Amino acid sequence: MIRAIVTDIEGTTSSLSFVKDILFPYARAHLPEFVRAHAHDAAVQAQLDAVRRETGKSLDIEAAIAQLLTWIDEDRKATPLKALQGMVWERGYRQGDFKGHVYEDAVRQLRAWKSMGLRLYIFSSGSVQAQKLLFAHTGAGDLTALFSGYFDTAIGPKREHDAYQRIVQTIGLPAGEILFLSDIREELDAAAIAGLQTAWLVRDGDLPEQPAHPTVRNFDDLSIVFTSPIPA
Repeated sequence: MIRAIVTDIEGTTSSLSFVKDILFPYARAHLPEFVRAHAHDAAVQAQLDAVRRETGKSLDIEAAIAQLLTWIDEDRKATPLKALQGMVWERGYRQGDFKGHVYEDAVRQLRAWKSMGLRLYIFSSGSVQAQKLLFAHTGAGDLTALFSGYFDTAIGPKREHDAYQRIVQTIGLPAGEILFLSDIREELDAAAIAGLQTAWLVRDGDLPEQPAHPTVRNFDDLSIVFTSPIPA
């Protein structure tokens, strides 16, 4: 019986190409001048300090920018990088440079699940700020009211079961009443170890012959048995 759903973003609610071909290149192109322009703002300064702590080096602004660009090229899931990317993307969204992509089936089912009383959450390697921006600026409108909470790598790496245990504690439901959706098997494996129910989104390509998790093509294919809504 499912009472809450935690979903990944890339390849799950949203296309990988939007993140890899639009968001990441935009951040790489605009991050250097953004950091230079806002280096003395408290929020940016805090993330530059976090870069220095993570590297263990006393980096000036240009060296910190170089390190951030290296992390982008390495696809490093560094928390200060994710936070600064979120700040750059916020400007892009607000300027109308792009809109957040969410699959039509995901929009439809998320709305339906919300109306049924389920609690919906996001867990993504992108910062909470970046998650909220994506869902606030979609082609289907502002979807942020659908979600009860957001989790990023500050709660733990997505391929380690400890992160999912912390998510369970935060949500406050038994792990078996929470469904985790992702397109990455290793993330689903970690969630399953923590006791969550799982569903593997395989939107493209061949379905695995012997899947380790229940496998679906899209949100419309999910068959979920729900309990009564949680009392307020």
